[in-house]
Amino acid sequence: MSEHTIPYKIYLNEDEMPTAWYNLRADMKNKPAPLLNPGTHQPMKAEELSGVFCQELVRQELDDTTAFFEIPAEIREFYKMYRPSPLVRAYRLEEKLGTPAKIYYKFEGNNTSGSHKLNSAIAQAYYAKQQGLKGVTTETGAGQWGTALSMACSYFDLDCKVYMVKVSYEQKPFRREVMRTYGASVTPSPSMETAVGRKILAEHPGTTGSLGCAISEAVEVATSTPGYRYVLGSVLNQVLLHQSVIGLETKTALDKYGIKPDIIIGCAGGGSNLGGLIAPFMGQKLRGEADYRIIAVEPASCPSFTRGKYAYDFCDTGMVCPLAKMYTLGSGFIPAPNHAGGLRYHGMSSTLSQLYDDGLMEAVSVPQTAVFEAAEYFARVEGILPAPESSHAIRVAMDEALKCKETGEEKTIVFGLTGTGYFDMVAYEKFHDGKMSDYIPTDEELQASFDKLPKV
Repeated sequence: MSEHTIPYKIYLNEDEMPTAWYNLRADMKNKPAPLLNPGTHQPMKAEELSGVFCQELVRQELDDTTAFFEIPAEIREFYKMYRPSPLVRAYRLEEKLGTPAKIYYKFEGNNTSGSHKLNSAIAQAYYAKQQGLKGVTTETGAGQWGTALSMACSYFDLDCKVYMVKVSYEQKPFRREVMRTYGASVTPSPSMETAVGRKILAEHPGTTGSLGCAISEAVEVATSTPGYRYVLGSVLNQVLLHQSVIGLETKTALDKYGIKPDIIIGCAGGGSNLGGLIAPFMGQKLRGEADYRIIAVEPASCPSFTRGKYAYDFCDTGMVCPLAKMYTLGSGFIPAPNHAGGLRYHGMSSTLSQLYDDGLMEAVSVPQTAVFEAAEYFARVEGILPAPESSHAIRVAMDEALKCKETGEEKTIVFGLTGTGYFDMVAYEKFHDGKMSDYIPTDEELQASFDKLPKV
């Protein structure tokens, strides 16, 4: 290998951290379709959404013209506890693969929540506190979002009620205990605590749950409990806005050394990590300043982009949330109880869905055994145990690097390493014991779900 001219880790100074979040929608010619009232099918108004979400977050959610939102000083101070996060040159992975490609990853796992989710959790908790609320409710899939939110709520002395997808609740007891350590209550979803939970259990006895189920329960509790609002860890425009710190830091770090990526890769469940990572790069693409190949990677067991329909759908299984136009598998779709963790949501961010539909980005789906093969390979070479979600991006980054090996092209690849996998050892155990399978939904199963899409 030639002498390293780029450091293994590119760190930014505190004064190089973003002072404003970037709103990608401001540069989109085709704006994301508006959220619709499920009863009237008319665009949701701020006053309607403010009964569910915090007022400032509603403003951020609906604003598709303001390019930058100043990050409040108190949030920036909190960020300094774990940001800026490093951009790492994967020299050892390049060498092991024998590829001429240059590989970089933005590592978001260097905080107690173990993932990028804290970037939005602290912002949403801050605005809840500013509004004078008592607490918030939420859902969590693999547990990273619930962990991040419980940390943020502890910081601001807010109550935190988490509804955790039942399969993850059972697979990841230690993630649950971290949430409880920070003071959150954690309930497996669907539960008997809510009307919608009881309804789902009656219709699907023994179900392992889904993010759509957990969202319904969290929304019901928030809207029926005075002094509470609901917060969401992905999908929404406001979340992609907060997560833009990932991409802004990544671009600043690359610019320091005059590096321009050819390919940018992120795992995609609801869109928070991917949207945050690609934000400034996609902004350049939209403005005609630069071009990049952007790839969303999703699990083959929950393939919203690659096999979903672009249509208005409920954001939750209980059909109590607004309708969003997105690539969706249907709000009633419940993925197989696999280990894709936080990538088990039935739909995709409206912003990313519009960009994908406009042909500005690609999407691929990968089976979980191939994902864990990549995760193990990466852990042995780069020394970080990656989360299953992150490993979807690792898989495709490796595949693209191997294509460069075949063609001899020296492409620069950047991917998002969203977090660590230390609470995912049940999944790693099943992979090592040969008990992991690749369940992929049939066309018939998906069609049955599509048939129930709302007529809008």
